[in-house]
Amino acid sequence: MTEAKPEYKEVPTKEAEEVKDDNEVVGLKPKMTLLNGITVIVGSIIGSGIFISPTGVLRDTGSVGMSLIVWVVSGLFSMVGAYCYAELGCMIQKTGADYAYIMVTFGPFLAFMRLWVECLIVRPCSQTIVALTFSVYIMKPFFPDCDPPDESARLLAAVCIHHASTTPSPTRLETPHSKCDNVVFGV
Repeated sequence: MTEAKPEYKEVPTKEAEEVKDDNEVVGLKPKMTLLNGITVIVGSIIGSGIFISPTGVLRDTGSVGMSLIVWVVSGLFSMVGAYCYAELGCMIQKTGADYAYIMVTFGPFLAFMRLWVECLIVRPCSQTIVALTFSVYIMKPFFPDCDPPDESARLLAAVCIHHASTTPSPTRLETPHSKCDNVVFGV
């Protein structure tokens, strides 16, 4: 006899005293428009790697034509990944994105582990890569004949990450637990 898994609960947005009806479902309202969805997917897929990757692709393929083929094939793989993610969003209509998808599919332990890996490894590394890319490109005009010094690029990246994590943003929800996005590794 198999044990039934507990149903996924919506994330509450109100305090318990404010909920008047016990049958009332409390949850976050979906606010993702088509334009928001497109910008999130394009930003996630393209990111800052688009500014670094062409050099390596052109160097390793040896010709412009072959590098364009590599870019087209990579774009097709990315498009298939975006379609899969959109399909997940249509089939599992719960708030929480990756966390909700893994919670429904694999259960709470793997969803919890995925959330911690995202918070402690993936996001800080992504922010570090973006900051390092920015710092190298912003310093390029000062070093036209050579690469900028690594120490200077790392220092500027650390300053950028610190500034981005301490400057209030009108689109960022500041809570005591949202600071996990601002952990810096690798700089």
